[in-house]
Amino acid sequence: MDPYDGDGNYMHQEDDWDRDMLLDPAWEKQQRKTFTAWCNSHLRKAGTQIENIEEDFRDGLKLMLLLEVISGERLAKPERGKMRVHKISNVNKALGFIASKGVKLVSIGAEEIVDGNAKMTLGMIWTIILRFAIQDISVEETSAKEGLLLWCQRKTAPYKNVNIQNFHISWKDGLGFCALIHRHRPELIDYGKLRKDDPMTNLNTAFDVAEKYLDIPKMLDAEDIVGTARPDEKAIMTYVSSFYHAFSGAQKAETAANRICKVLAVNQENEQLMEDYEKLASDLLDWIRRTIPWLENRMPENTMQAMQQKLEDFRDYRRLHKPPKVQEKCQLEINFNTLQTKLRLSNRPAFMPSEGKMVSDINNAWGNLEGAEKGYEEWLLNEIRRLERLDHLAEKFRQKAAIHEAWTEGKENLLQKRDYETASLSEIKALLKKHEAFESDLAAHQDRVEQIAAIAQELNELDYYDSPSVNARCQRICDQWDALGGLTQKRSEALQRTEKLLETIDQLYLEFAKRAAPFNNWMEGAMEDLQDTFIVHTIEEIQGLSTAHDQFKATLPEADKERIAILGIHSEIAKIVQTYHVNMAGTNPYTTINPEEINAKWDKVRQLVPQRDQALVEEHARQQNNERLRRQFANQANVIGPWIQTKMEEIGRISIEMHGTLEDQLSHLRQYEKSIINYKPKIDQLEGDYQLIQEALIFDNKHTNYTMEHIRVGWEQLLTTIARTINEIENQILTRDAKGISQEQLNEFRASFNHFDRDHSGTLGAEEFKACLISLGFDIANDAQKRTGIMDADDFKTCLISMGYNLGENEFSRIMSVVDPNRMGIVTFQAFIDFMSRETADTDTADQVMASFKVLAGDKNYILADELCRELPPDQAEYCIARMAPYTGPDGVPGALDYMSFSTALYGESDL
Repeated sequence: MDPYDGDGNYMHQEDDWDRDMLLDPAWEKQQRKTFTAWCNSHLRKAGTQIENIEEDFRDGLKLMLLLEVISGERLAKPERGKMRVHKISNVNKALGFIASKGVKLVSIGAEEIVDGNAKMTLGMIWTIILRFAIQDISVEETSAKEGLLLWCQRKTAPYKNVNIQNFHISWKDGLGFCALIHRHRPELIDYGKLRKDDPMTNLNTAFDVAEKYLDIPKMLDAEDIVGTARPDEKAIMTYVSSFYHAFSGAQKAETAANRICKVLAVNQENEQLMEDYEKLASDLLDWIRRTIPWLENRMPENTMQAMQQKLEDFRDYRRLHKPPKVQEKCQLEINFNTLQTKLRLSNRPAFMPSEGKMVSDINNAWGNLEGAEKGYEEWLLNEIRRLERLDHLAEKFRQKAAIHEAWTEGKENLLQKRDYETASLSEIKALLKKHEAFESDLAAHQDRVEQIAAIAQELNELDYYDSPSVNARCQRICDQWDALGGLTQKRSEALQRTEKLLETIDQLYLEFAKRAAPFNNWMEGAMEDLQDTFIVHTIEEIQGLSTAHDQFKATLPEADKERIAILGIHSEIAKIVQTYHVNMAGTNPYTTINPEEINAKWDKVRQLVPQRDQALVEEHARQQNNERLRRQFANQANVIGPWIQTKMEEIGRISIEMHGTLEDQLSHLRQYEKSIINYKPKIDQLEGDYQLIQEALIFDNKHTNYTMEHIRVGWEQLLTTIARTINEIENQILTRDAKGISQEQLNEFRASFNHFDRDHSGTLGAEEFKACLISLGFDIANDAQKRTGIMDADDFKTCLISMGYNLGENEFSRIMSVVDPNRMGIVTFQAFIDFMSRETADTDTADQVMASFKVLAGDKNYILADELCRELPPDQAEYCIARMAPYTGPDGVPGALDYMSFSTALYGESDL
């Protein structure tokens, strides 16, 4: 029968005590040993112990000290005198304290304790053990002895050969003690090797392990239990209660450690996310800073090949280098939003990136990048056009200059000859006519010289890289032309002076020269035109050239008649010379042109005509191919452009409509994202067509208003929009799961929000937002409607008061600092939901973590590194040790750590 009757009275203690002492004196030995060890297990905390239980408690001093240690309370100040009356006073103070705890002491007086009565002393200690070590044990609505017995039975139930029914013979074989240790600390005992028929080994193993590893002093010897038919129940109960308290404390420590592990795991994960964000932001910003100077470089190249290489480098940048950075930028924003959501859900302060690495900073840098990129491609194409034009003009300049230089070669020496001084009259007349023909030819070449100068001027204006050599050559031609003009004038004057002396002139030579010179000039011009290079960009332009060429070919029959007529004049001269045997020395005195030269040039013209035909046909085919490329690109662009716009509008509708749970919406969006990604081959095909257009140097397309840049920007915006929409749904799921908001509540919030979002923009104006809150049950004054998609501070305060918040100015300022950290005076829908969910959610707090650390520290105000390493996983123990400040309280010891400031810092209330 349990001596505790439920009203605080220990019944029949003295009778049981006397009977026990009379029946088996061996029990007194067991009790003496057990009670002494139990007392010393507590007294050693105060730096003392007892040797003889009935002698060492006689003066009452250590008895009072024992009660202070096990109760945690201070007793009255003891008497320090050595007289009997002082000792009795101290013992009475101790007995009075025991009685104040609801224990009725029967037949135990201070005099018996002072006199060293062993039986009464043991009875008093047993009463203390019952009250302070056993009474508070509670297992499944049973307490004290029955609770302790039930606890033993539950813990040893899985072990064979262990059947705990009492606190005496059930423990004789030692397996019960071993089973209790193995159940809680299996690494300390190899239970499979124990034998029921070897109680001495079992008991010694259990007692030694408990003393060494569990801090439970050895209260009995194995011989005391094995050598007694029925071990003392009180000694066994006392011993077993020490096991109960040891393992109960371990369970609390494990629970506290688990809580700390959970909190630290969240903190470590968040710190890793912060480090990942910082690195990704730094890498992206470095890439942008390296790329912008390259895009801003407008230093032109001197050759088409160099500029085309720049264009190819830019294409590689758009196709290969920029798209991954677009994805990184999008992922960076998603990571930032996810991190802020996790911090908010775990009651941590918001993450503030390093200076210059905010999402807004990255967006600004990205805007600068796109600003630099915007005009770069257009500049490249303009430069290619300019270089193409320059190459054409330079080649034309060289051809005309070469023709002119070939014509002028030797002309100065000819004009400087003084042959007229010794010539006959006929020769003088011939020289005069020849000079007149030369003047006609010289005048005909005036246009060519002006063309050469005009081309050189245009090359200078277009900043041609080899302008100095062009200018030098042009200057030489102009100087030579001026010289020829002067020499021609001088020779003409000389011939005219002697013309009076000359009368004979050969009209036929003169007529030949006059008709041959312009015809020769016409043939030279025709050859020059037929060999002239051309550049066109449309079919209409090449058709214009073909028409002009056809018109030229139509003049050939008339030109051939003129050629025959000119050759006929020469034939007539030859006939006259042959007929009249005229002594004509040399060639035609009026011209250097001869029939062979005319025939050779005419043959050259006839040879160049089909070559020109072939060139025009080839260019016409090229322009037809260009037109095909234009239509091919336009057909695809006119489909892809509207498709992207339609998808953007559909994503906008999906983001504001409600169909199923958030998981259903997320699944639908992921399928939608997959269908969009599957459209990428068509974008790539369009890129390929665009590359063909650029390689063909096609600069305009009248068949579509969409450029490749429009398609690229639209495609990038489409990918970014679907990724952001998916991230918003994921964050709503995180908020719902973490804050306990039901799907019905989210549906109600979203339904009301969509109802008042009349323009389907995904945002609410102020008055729309007020009406939405009223539809959810909030009483907010109906001011004039505004459509901003947010609440101002006064509206938000009115909303909170209508929901039952009693807000003073200070409290409302605190709430506004939470929902409006940027102090813009507005409240978004997401901020409002976050605030409401945070107000109702059950999250870890700094006080809870602090209480958990206090359990691990054994109720101390500080904790030691060894205690952290023993209770926490290694990585989290090192995390705490590295961040905890040294403890500076008056009760500190060397190596003490301040877990209170650490717990506060975890939740942003101070700095780690």
